[in-house]
Formats: sequence, C-alpha cells, structure tokens
Amino acid sequence: MGGGDKCLLPLGGRSLLAHVIERMRPQVAVLALNANGNAARFAGFQLPVVTDDQSDFAGPLAGILAALDWAATTGAAAVLTVPADTPFLPRDLAARLAAAGAPALARSGGRVHPVVGLWPLALRDDLRVALRREGLRKVEDWTTRLAPAVVDFPAAPDPFFNINTPDDLARAAALL
Repeated sequence: MGGGDKCLLPLGGRSLLAHVIERMRPQVAVLALNANGNAARFAGFQLPVVTDDQSDFAGPLAGILAALDWAATTGAAAVLTVPADTPFLPRDLAARLAAAGAPALARSGGRVHPVVGLWPLALRDDLRVALRREGLRKVEDWTTRLAPAVVDFPAAPDPFFNINTPDDLARAAALL
C-alpha cells in the first residue's frame, strides 16, 4: 500500500480510521487506538494511543495484550478489538459479541476474523505467558485454545472486509 499507516489512507474523503471510529464510538464506553511509533500522527483523532510493551514485533497479539493492560487501568471488564482497516464494521458488533459472552469472535461467510474479538480482562496473564514464554504470534493459535463463542454476521457485503491492496481500496470506495 506504499508504506506508512494504512489506516490513514483516504476513503470517501475521510481516513479508514475515521470510518472505524465512526462505527465503533457509539458501541463502546471508551475508545483507544493501539499503535506503535510516534503517537503524534494520530493526534487529530483525540484518542488515547496505547503502545505494545513487547520489544519485538509480536503482531496483533501484542496489541490485544496492550489493550487489555490499558483497559485494566480504566475499570473495564473486557476489550473489543477490531482492525483499523475495516471501514464497514457492523453497528451492532459490540452488543452481539457481548451477548455471546467473552471471549467471542466474529465470523462472516464461514470465515472467523480472529482480531475482531471481545476479550475479558481475565485473559491478560494467559496471553502474556503465550507471548513471552511460549513465543506465540498467531492470534488463531491463541484463540483455538480459548474455545471462544463465535458470532455469525451476514457476508454480503462482508462487514469485515479489510483493505490490503489498492484494488481493495477501490472496491471499498465503490461499496461506500
């Protein structure tokens, strides 16, 4: 995608991240962004920026752990995570995952979306061990052992469509 922060790419006159924020803000009590590097690049969104505490790039699992650790300071019981390149998230995502009970994952078109999940704070220690002692890096490897609830969402159009290529971005613009 040309480098840089994919979530800042424009879609319909706003960034991908702005679309995600619009979808998620009404669904949660507190919204934060997990990102590493210079947090100032996200200052315009007026969100707390939570960084991974892993020294190596541990991917989305490190982001989930960072979110769980941060949420523990807010008194939250669980964290809902979504990728910042999915501009069409369901407007009832949080409610439906919460109704299923945490941990819970979203599925559309028969495909589970492992980063779209509701995680109870009680999983913090297990995830920390999985990352630090076991070297786990794939979200799917961790969620498999949790046996999460899986909530189905309609797949047409796929609300979890994420943008990974310029063609995906063009397709998203057409879907807008």
